Amino acid sequence: MPEISAAISCNLDANILLAAVPLFESEKIEALEWSFDTLFKKEVLPGWFNELLHTFANENRLIGHGVFFSIFSAKWLPQQQLWLKHLERLSTEFKFNHISEHFGFMTGENFHSGAPLSVPFTSQTLAIGQDRLKRIYNACKCPVGIENLAFSYSLDEVKKHGDFLNQLVEPVNGFIILDIHNLYCQTKNFNITFPDILDLYPLQRVREMHISGGSWEDSKIVTGKKVRRDTHDDAVPDEVFEMLEYAIKKCPHLKYVVLEQLGTGLATTESRQQFQQDFIQLHHILHKEDNSVATKAAQDFLPSTVFDEGKPIEDEKLYTQQMVLSNILETALDCKHAIKLLQESNLSHTDWDIENWQPYMLETAIAIAQKWKNGLPKP
Repeated sequence: MPEISAAISCNLDANILLAAVPLFESEKIEALEWSFDTLFKKEVLPGWFNELLHTFANENRLIGHGVFFSIFSAKWLPQQQLWLKHLERLSTEFKFNHISEHFGFMTGENFHSGAPLSVPFTSQTLAIGQDRLKRIYNACKCPVGIENLAFSYSLDEVKKHGDFLNQLVEPVNGFIILDIHNLYCQTKNFNITFPDILDLYPLQRVREMHISGGSWEDSKIVTGKKVRRDTHDDAVPDEVFEMLEYAIKKCPHLKYVVLEQLGTGLATTESRQQFQQDFIQLHHILHKEDNSVATKAAQDFLPSTVFDEGKPIEDEKLYTQQMVLSNILETALDCKHAIKLLQESNLSHTDWDIENWQPYMLETAIAIAQKWKNGLPKP
């Protein structure tokens, strides 16, 4: 097994599994990432899928990735406690090498609904996020990490994200998933170079990377502006592979690189073959001689203390703001309507800094929220 393992995001999805079969048969898949909470309501896994997970877990090659915990929700919800219980049970059944979650809070009022969007980078949101990561660690008792977010409202937010992530995971000695396509989105949406954005991240904390494809969306309010979206429904761009090669040499504790694609983007023979080609290219990059020794020193990313959880940190004012923002994004008729509603709301002239949001990114946030407001997008 190489020091950096080539992995796929593999969930209980027929199209993903059909695309992955030849890769499993050729034994090129060296680790498996499972989004365990996407099956939250499914009590019993199919026997064959359960066996697949155990096969990788028994070799210490199974990593868990959460989608729906919503670590920055400013109100502690009963559903979050249920999520932790679910994780605790799964961590007893499967040996996870580590557990990670998405950055942000979920829009919408219902658990398993909405899309992950950013929050103000303040001491209060930092405290909430740190509190939630401690609870995740207590549930799984293995390294805990967080994935950088693809979406930002402004270049200033892009520039602050890496440092905020570093502060966020510090109490649990956690790691960062560096999603290369997420950074690719930000380079295109905010005209910043990849080396410049990479320098803003604590690369010594990167234990995992993601690569994926996405899509372009024409702005309706900025003529000629195309917004890059992290939709996970297409092949990996060549430029993302180039970024990956550049980044892995700068991350001394990198252990996994994961290819992600939604099953909705793997419905045809051609798209599955492209997925296989993307993985083979990923595998080749990781097995190149100059990358095989990228890990220079062991780092377990485990905290040195046991956490006494106490009462969850909450902020009623922040929670109200989150619900107001969710409602505006999910119901606005267009970007101009959303700007008017935001200016009239309790988010005006606050740490949310709505006055400096790029209109084309607000337009994108509306599209994301309205697509996801009823849960995971349907095929």
